[in-house]
Amino acid sequence: MTAPLLHISTENRVPEQADCVVIGGGIVGVSTAYWLARAGQRVVLLEKGRIGAEQSSRNWGWCRQQNRDARELPLSTQSLALWEEMMADCGAGIGFRRCGLMYLSDDEAELEGWAAWGRFARGQGIDTRMLSGEQASERGAATGKAWKGGVWSPTDGIANPAAAAPTIALGVQRHGGVVLQGCAARGLETQGGRVSAVVTEAGTIRTAQVVLAGGAWSGSFLNQLGIGFAQSSVRSSILSVAPGAEGVPDALHTRDVSVTRRGDGGHTLAISGLAKLDPTPRMLRGAREFLPMFARRWRSLAPGGVQGWQAGFDTVRRWALDRPTPMEQMRILDPRPDARVIAKTLERARALLPALRDIPVQASWAGYIDSTPDGVPVIDAQIGVPGLAMASGLSGHGFGIGPGVGHLMADLLLGRTPITETAQYRLSRFRESQWGKVAEF
Repeated sequence: MTAPLLHISTENRVPEQADCVVIGGGIVGVSTAYWLARAGQRVVLLEKGRIGAEQSSRNWGWCRQQNRDARELPLSTQSLALWEEMMADCGAGIGFRRCGLMYLSDDEAELEGWAAWGRFARGQGIDTRMLSGEQASERGAATGKAWKGGVWSPTDGIANPAAAAPTIALGVQRHGGVVLQGCAARGLETQGGRVSAVVTEAGTIRTAQVVLAGGAWSGSFLNQLGIGFAQSSVRSSILSVAPGAEGVPDALHTRDVSVTRRGDGGHTLAISGLAKLDPTPRMLRGAREFLPMFARRWRSLAPGGVQGWQAGFDTVRRWALDRPTPMEQMRILDPRPDARVIAKTLERARALLPALRDIPVQASWAGYIDSTPDGVPVIDAQIGVPGLAMASGLSGHGFGIGPGVGHLMADLLLGRTPITETAQYRLSRFRESQWGKVAEF
């Protein structure tokens, strides 16, 4: 079984030219194409497999401000409003709603960390509320236990990972954009040192502007152009259970397990931070850059297997534009979930929430979460080749900010005033040796 996904019909003819070509049909790629199409641009969205089939349908579905890195917080706030705007235009299939997010804990240090973040965030206008033990126990009544405390973020929410990206892609088409599935971008052509075309497996598209939103594939694609991008991916395993559990919170996080209501009424179950590190050629070559992050997170990472290496998404080799590439050999990254993690997640969820004990498993899956060394994405229109921009490295929290990332990228390309600051998202920050610094509250 794999992650549920809405399948949509799209174009099958490659146009000869476009104002902009967006590579990658995840939440960031479709959002970028959507805002460009709404601005009147002739945009082509290329997806080698199916829209939303990789990490954009394999996440929890949380759209949050709560506990965001300070550098991402303004973008996450903007994204919440943009989710509402996109759903009003594209349809209810996006599944966004501000149901509020609840965090519960019995750990004093964890509670103090949340409180420290809350003091910072309230100064930024964020509605985040610490819960006393009595309040946490009341809001977490579905667990049947008393809690020391928690956090309630009432303006945060969730969207539907199974349908959000495909539904937005339909909106791209309705606004005049072209969406192509099963069509891999093999590389770029340049003229006078700047982008002049995108070479796909089905033909060449003349364009002066390209946005790379390739998720875990971005580093290998940029490597073809001689552009360095520090990127590493971990394999995360989660599952969903069928509808039928009554009284379970829409979005609940605890140290043991997190639970989210799905669009079909079922629930996604996951353990935060529990992931496998599958070695890949590019990861090994760039391991030094990630040592500080791995050192901080060693308790939540475990050595993986050869799946990542075999999938070919993180290769160091060069490929030819007139032959099939790794993207055509692996249309959709669909790694096997870790059976022990799935069993542990289900056991913990059923122990925490009695209403889930008799609910059958619906599906289980894994996905590759691509990260940067500082855990903050790259959203940049000046990365070394004029006409080439990128929005990648969303580091496990890109679904919720996807609409904002897409809008910000459209702002940069169209010369509009950006919806947030951009300096913290530049690719050049890694060359400037700033990535090791953690944003202060």
